[in-house]
Amino acid sequence: MINLEKGQRVNVEIPKFTIGLGWDTNESSTGTDFDLDASAFILGENKKLLSDDYFVFYNNLKSPDGAVEHTGDNLTGEGEGDDESIRVDLSKITSEACEICFVVTIHKADERKQNFGQVHNSFIRIYNTDTNEEILKYELEEDFSIETAVEFGRLYKRNGQWKFEAIGVGQKQDLAEYLNKYQ
Repeated sequence: MINLEKGQRVNVEIPKFTIGLGWDTNESSTGTDFDLDASAFILGENKKLLSDDYFVFYNNLKSPDGAVEHTGDNLTGEGEGDDESIRVDLSKITSEACEICFVVTIHKADERKQNFGQVHNSFIRIYNTDTNEEILKYELEEDFSIETAVEFGRLYKRNGQWKFEAIGVGQKQDLAEYLNKYQ
């Protein structure tokens, strides 16, 4: 298993795997539960969504080619391990896809006065779907005190080989703003 540092890149050697995303929230001083949402943006060479259907999230659980599938929305983030998962099968992915960005946003962050500074133990990991063997993990170390969204990592294709890059970049925006960026 490889523990990644921010900006580090590694080859993804298997075509079928699961992206697990996890986090814990502080006892909320806002009086409201946290609802963090994982999303995947499947992009072409122009860094834009191939189509709206290639935005995989809690209201669109599967890409049209069947290559990227969200396993469902976790409304609380309670418990050990992954809070949300996205299955990937690169053998099914459309040839136009060049990149898949994995973003986690806080639902209704402004309204609930919540940010990633109130979230800890955040990670993204890739594991073999069939054997559950963990291949790589990237733990976010930064303190995102005002950010309401974080791009955890991305898969990208270079010379026919898929690679994973640990990103860990926070933004003060919501899911709609990410969608606007990639449309």
